[in-house]
Amino acid sequence: MPKTLADIKKALDLNLGKRLMLKANGGRRKTIERSGVLTETYPSIFIVELDQDEHAFERVSYSYTDVLTESVEITFMDEGAEAITVS
Repeated sequence: MPKTLADIKKALDLNLGKRLMLKANGGRRKTIERSGVLTETYPSIFIVELDQDEHAFERVSYSYTDVLTESVEITFMDEGAEAITVS
């Protein structure tokens, strides 16, 4: 489990292009679940291209701080293997 922002960014960099499930805190006891592909990482944020058949918009971005504070939980889906969780 990554402990710093740099560790989180490094873990996400290693999984660029992989499918993922994303659970985000939507506020007021609401959890948002999304699926897509991790496409880009930047110094402060990462971008996920969402599955078009399930979501109204194309992509979302979150900060590494969201993952560190557990506002966002990411689970990578690797074919034929167990899910990898970054939280």
